Amino acid sequence: MKIVLKIGGHAFPSKPNIKIISSYAQLLMKLKNAGHRLIVITGGGETARLYINAARALGESEAICDIIGIIISRLNARLIIAKLQEDAFLETPTSVEELRTAFETNKIVILGGFQPGQSTNAVAAVAAEAINADILINATNVEGVFTDDPKRNLKAKKIDKIKAEKLLQMMLSPKLSAGNYQLFDPVAAKIVKRSKIPTWIIDGTNIENIEKVIKGEKIGTEII
Repeated sequence: MKIVLKIGGHAFPSKPNIKIISSYAQLLMKLKNAGHRLIVITGGGETARLYINAARALGESEAICDIIGIIISRLNARLIIAKLQEDAFLETPTSVEELRTAFETNKIVILGGFQPGQSTNAVAAVAAEAINADILINATNVEGVFTDDPKRNLKAKKIDKIKAEKLLQMMLSPKLSAGNYQLFDPVAAKIVKRSKIPTWIIDGTNIENIEKVIKGEKIGTEII
């Protein structure tokens, strides 16, 4: 399968967690050895949020705050590359053209953000569309899409399946600003809607869930 995996900020706390990064790298190697082709997009995590908030407080524009987040997401990508070494494409693509060229090497391609105004979730959706992926997996720190924020509302219910159009409506309600993209964002939802690539939002804090969804187990939330 051609797999695009977005690894959320849970894997990248302000102090890099070698154990988590190593666990993800081991999973990627296992999937590669099983014959899958992989593109991995890393989020900015807690460090990106800290720097973005500091820059914003100092009066910086949202565009520059986005660039700060992109830089840090690419640093996170570098950490996984460091563990994978020759099994990874050794550069982080910064455009769709570079991404497609890197993918043809049959290496594991790992990247962060692309451009201001575009979240790493949107980059993952673009990547999936660019290579006509078999599946797009968004590994985050919650079990899937809920009717409300499950951390604030204990009565919020997980949605097993959701249409891309409905998800888009949900994503249009929060204010869109640098470092604040929730599980998905409007651009990512639009790309998933038009590409029709099977997309799942799952709890990536349990890395085994990634293998489960690839094998067809019904976990998380499926975007249809």
